[in-house]
Amino acid sequence: MPNNRRSQIITQGITRSPNRSMLRAVGFDNGDFDKPIVGIANGHSTMNPCNAGLQPLADRVEAAVRAAGGMPQTFGVITVTDGISMGTEGMKYSLVSREVIADAIETATMSQSMDGVVVIGGCDKNMPGAMIGMLRMNIPGIFVYGGTIKPGHYKGKDLTIVSPFEAVGEFTAGRLSKEDFDGIERNALPGTGACGGMFTANTMSSAFEALGMSLPYSSTMANPDREKADSAATSAAVLVRAIEKQILPRQIVTREAIENAVSVVMAVGGSTNAVLHFLAIAHSAGVAWTIDDFERIRQRVPVLCDLKPSGRYVATDLHAAGGIPQVMKMLLVNGRLHGDCMTITGQTIAEVLADVPDAPRADQDVIRPWSKPMYAQGHLAILRGNLATEGCVAKITGLKNPAITGPARVFDSEQAAMDAIMAKGIRSGDIVVIRYEGPKGGPGMREMLSPTAALVGQGHAEDVGLITDGRFSGGTFGMVVGHVAPEAAVGGAIALIEEGDSITIDAHKLVIQLNVADDVIAKRRAAWKAPTPRYTRGVLAKYARLVSTASKGAVTDGD
Repeated sequence: MPNNRRSQIITQGITRSPNRSMLRAVGFDNGDFDKPIVGIANGHSTMNPCNAGLQPLADRVEAAVRAAGGMPQTFGVITVTDGISMGTEGMKYSLVSREVIADAIETATMSQSMDGVVVIGGCDKNMPGAMIGMLRMNIPGIFVYGGTIKPGHYKGKDLTIVSPFEAVGEFTAGRLSKEDFDGIERNALPGTGACGGMFTANTMSSAFEALGMSLPYSSTMANPDREKADSAATSAAVLVRAIEKQILPRQIVTREAIENAVSVVMAVGGSTNAVLHFLAIAHSAGVAWTIDDFERIRQRVPVLCDLKPSGRYVATDLHAAGGIPQVMKMLLVNGRLHGDCMTITGQTIAEVLADVPDAPRADQDVIRPWSKPMYAQGHLAILRGNLATEGCVAKITGLKNPAITGPARVFDSEQAAMDAIMAKGIRSGDIVVIRYEGPKGGPGMREMLSPTAALVGQGHAEDVGLITDGRFSGGTFGMVVGHVAPEAAVGGAIALIEEGDSITIDAHKLVIQLNVADDVIAKRRAAWKAPTPRYTRGVLAKYARLVSTASKGAVTDGD
């Protein structure tokens, strides 16, 4: 690939003069045709607080590209508002948007022969979509995180987006007054920025910093703060230098770099969605990576940070305590990080972290000392058994005993389960089964924050299990297991569960088991019939036809 891809459209003699005319119409002058063309993929949207604060960052990036000697070309990228669509049919579009975002970035950038791209995003799927797109193209790229929201406050407590969802369960259980219910709803989100705990957006931004595709400290900055805009501008200048040096994404995103990123996900207590997204990212990078690699990393990396949803603090607290560089330095000095991995700056991870202290400051307790972690091992456990022969993901932080055996309460959709929960029809010891919500069956693999948060609000975080072939929000915690594969829509064992069957979830033994005789399961399988597709036209229908199993990242461009 030539160092300057714009040569394909503007330096091939007289036959390319119409191309030059098009560029003149958007502000190019004679001297500009020798400058690198830098795409700015702007996820700005007024639909959500996560993306509503991106335009000022895009403006700073555009100015910084020009100052660094590049020619910026801005284009829009869609976003789905998970927090608004949660619990509705609209949530089926959330994971789909990851693929749409990747496709859009690839299409805009490659069709215009851009030399590099700065992607600015704020919500959950912006980030993996951006990374998938950059890795497919393999031209210089950098991700600029829009920044986290600051915590809301009500009656002396910090609030996040999860607070209103849990309040629903508390209110229906009679544990919360109408005044406090309304107070939480009105004060949970004080302004712009992505959801404030170590939920999916902050998990993925932290992982991208560890991956080397975002700048140090940028993943935990608050959107409204000046340092966020300054970091965006610096990112643009770094990207122009990366174009000059031809530092490419696939040189950065190696197997070792993914190990670094997943190690940080474990250390900060990040979202289950990181499993799905890094399987897809590895696929786009051409890196050999399986669901079992997450379990390998989990067993060697402790949880070091006390962060919501199961802990006490939010991302702005982590930033004040030293941010992701502090966490990474602790992993590095204790042999849990590859220091020789390259970053977009041209420095290695070890060089980036050289001036960061080996241990966290004593005046904070967001980041625990290495000798006193929150948990000795990571929190995202990969379970297998006759209910998930391809594996599934359990988030086990905050649980006194991550094991339960109980009777199945079977629901063929999220809404059916939610209706039972709101009617107080779920009892201690039950195992809630939500199926036909997988990548193909949903389609779109909805997040189950509404039912899980309602169960927590009703006091069932520890004594009710929940399994699904769908996903969970990064804000979910409790006795929950997601990404069950094979999914129900393709005849996975989750489709064969009947009301009252005994199910065992045991994160100690890494087992998920339907306690029914093999011959009975075989008879049920023989009688099972695939359901009629829920959508036959449009993007959801296309997605259902193309999407892979969750154990391979729910990708749409697989073999």
